[in-house]
Amino acid sequence: MHLFGHLKAYDYGEVHFKFDKASGLKAIIAIHDSRLGPALGGCRFIDYVNDEAALIDALRLARGMTYKAALAGLAHGGGKSVIVRPKERFDRVALFRAFGKFVDDLGGHYITAEDSGTGLEDMEVIRTVTKSVTGVDVANGGSGDPSPFTALGVRRGIEACVKFKLGRDSLAGVHVAVQGVGHVGYHLCKELHAVGATISVADVDPLKTERAQREFGASVVPLDSIFEVDCDVLAPCALGSALNDTTIPRLRATIVAGAANNQLAEPRHGDDLYARDILYAPDYAINAGGLVNVAQEVLGYDAKKAREKTMTIYDTIYEIADRSRKTDAPTYKIADMMVEEKLALVAEGRS
Repeated sequence: MHLFGHLKAYDYGEVHFKFDKASGLKAIIAIHDSRLGPALGGCRFIDYVNDEAALIDALRLARGMTYKAALAGLAHGGGKSVIVRPKERFDRVALFRAFGKFVDDLGGHYITAEDSGTGLEDMEVIRTVTKSVTGVDVANGGSGDPSPFTALGVRRGIEACVKFKLGRDSLAGVHVAVQGVGHVGYHLCKELHAVGATISVADVDPLKTERAQREFGASVVPLDSIFEVDCDVLAPCALGSALNDTTIPRLRATIVAGAANNQLAEPRHGDDLYARDILYAPDYAINAGGLVNVAQEVLGYDAKKAREKTMTIYDTIYEIADRSRKTDAPTYKIADMMVEEKLALVAEGRS
């Protein structure tokens, strides 16, 4: 598929490319939609097999951010950026300074934040050349690491699913299998442990699973067995496409509710989960806490307001599940419909 074919497939939008020879920067900024406000979304810095893979990742992620921001009631559109990790040695500060200039050239049309492969230190470098960045250090008016807020929102979403599907008001004794215990996965385990949940974990890094076992009493499961754990909730918190033709038939969970983006390898996998009577919390609905938190920085950071808004993810997930049952439609379709209703109101000038 050619470039404009990809844009049509993901209903775009605009895409910006940047190559900076001096720093080795190869970056893409995808702006899916800006009807609700300037596009806001993180910067991913990982290895890609080729440039097309980087583009498709940016397109998918930015589209998800449009839906995430709209469903969370934020005055932002959806955007995402990816930096292709150089194969040769590079100067990280120079690379992110060049990326910050790229962001600044867009004049506030896109606001960046951290994502897979980037962190607070990178945002601080970007901050030296543009104001269009969030997730910076608290000392500089930022909110720091958004992971705890993402985890809080996921925990609230899990609580909504458990209430709806299992009729339980508490997560005490509820068994949650967490796939991936990096930044967000670790904080999710912390949230779950605090409310008395039983936790199983799997990760490619044994040090991370050992930490979860030590701090939260989690049971460690081999990475390739996490989808077969007999549990109440599976929480995918690693990279995307965890729910696919191979994993879905193996699931023994009643609920799938986690922090990862793009959990469904293809939309039809949402139909497969629905056919198996597994309640799926659409990823962009449940994992919006981090976005809610950094969006608060744009207004002037207030942790209390960010927390209060993140807590309402419970209501969003419960409404999606309720509408799914009443209309006999998969939850991912219901979530998309709710977003499209909001965007249609904006287009009509009635928001």
